[in-house]
Amino acid sequence: MGYGMNAVATIPAILALCLALAAAFTDWRRGQIPNWLTLPPLVIAPLAYGLALGAEPALRCVWAAALSGFVPYLLFRRGVMGGGDVKLLTALGATTGFDLVGGIEIQLIAVAAAMLVAFAALAWEGSLLRTVADAFLQVAKPILPARWRRAPSDALRTRVRLGGAILFATAVFVSPHLSLTWTAQ
Repeated sequence: MGYGMNAVATIPAILALCLALAAAFTDWRRGQIPNWLTLPPLVIAPLAYGLALGAEPALRCVWAAALSGFVPYLLFRRGVMGGGDVKLLTALGATTGFDLVGGIEIQLIAVAAAMLVAFAALAWEGSLLRTVADAFLQVAKPILPARWRRAPSDALRTRVRLGGAILFATAVFVSPHLSLTWTAQ
């Protein structure tokens, strides 16, 4: 975080929050996050950092996007995460390129928030313990005796829309950057 971070982080932080808000809205309404929302930041962010701050911040932005998109892409390839979520997390990594691991922090907070919501929903339905036990049995399946193996429950196959969790995570991530900027004035 080298270049007078308060000034450098303000506009990208606000843009990241706006991007996450628009993505959460489209995810809530349609169940998908469109390319027209996620792909432009992948091109515009490195160009903007490059024009405003030079080659090093532009390369840092590209590296932040790559780091942010790596694990979600692997999860997408395994059928665990949607493509829109992957592109959104990668775009947020590029947008928050002022902090190299900002996109990763957003991912971790979003996954934690989504897990808490999912656990609360399962507890409300009265199926939390059964679902957690099923998840454990699926992970341990290769080493379990055949009589303990069973097909995963439907709850383990339920899709979770991450747009809202990513919005929450982005707000948590950018709030210190924005509050530092506003209190410094």
